[in-house]
Amino acid sequence: MKKFNSFIVATVFAGSIFYSCDNAEVAPSEEPISLETMSQIKSLGFSTEGVIRFEEGYLVENDIYLTDASIASMSEPNYIPTVEQYSTNELVCGSRVITIYAPEEGATSGGGGKGKKGGGGSGGYSPAMIAGLDEAISRYNSENLTISFQRVTSASGADIVMTRLSKRDERQGVLGSAGFPTNCNPYGEIKMSGVLESSYGLSTNGIATIIAHEMGHCIGFRHTDFFDRSISCGGGTANEGAGSIGANHIPGTPTGADLQGAGSWMLACTDGGNRPFTNADKTALDYLY
Repeated sequence: MKKFNSFIVATVFAGSIFYSCDNAEVAPSEEPISLETMSQIKSLGFSTEGVIRFEEGYLVENDIYLTDASIASMSEPNYIPTVEQYSTNELVCGSRVITIYAPEEGATSGGGGKGKKGGGGSGGYSPAMIAGLDEAISRYNSENLTISFQRVTSASGADIVMTRLSKRDERQGVLGSAGFPTNCNPYGEIKMSGVLESSYGLSTNGIATIIAHEMGHCIGFRHTDFFDRSISCGGGTANEGAGSIGANHIPGTPTGADLQGAGSWMLACTDGGNRPFTNADKTALDYLY
């Protein structure tokens, strides 16, 4: 999702661009990804450029986490009637409170939470990271949507569990990842680095922007510049595509990338700064929810 190649390492930090969802200079796996899997990823509408093995699946577009099971489940899309901002075909259904659990430093895990592990490979999150999560939640709740978010103190039953990346992934520069809704439910896990403040020097608002971006994926938002990642990431033009996962233009928002102010919170790459919702972002959120 952003440009430190989603998020690169400290040596290039000074003038770098962060990737909002990210992998940065991750060493390639010894086992190549099969052509069949790459073809399936492409058919879903994701770019196959820079796909790497990650956790138990694959990291695509720098911050979208896919497993073989999720690839299979998304192959039969459930289309919605939406015709800038772009959404996936599946969204969160109905009016509801979406609960989010994030383990805090020194706290014991509150359980696995709907089949997901609670604390992650590197323990809990610092007060700065928790403050960033609270700010991200506040941004959504301030829009008075039909969905709202609430941070809870136990992973048991939580709709979304924020899991800390392993130390290995943090050292490799991975910043975060998420997925898209299925069966009317938000994606159930956000994997986040726990060193956004200590290693990258990000402020609470910078951390909140990245977490809010991943939350956006969980409720069905694509990258605002999915059609041309060079807009926010630089480099060559790359179209992520729509495919069966969908990249539906949201009425009332520009069809070009939203660069108002600091830019849309769903731009693929960021410099690590603050990106509150733009007017077009608010229109998109209000239209879908």
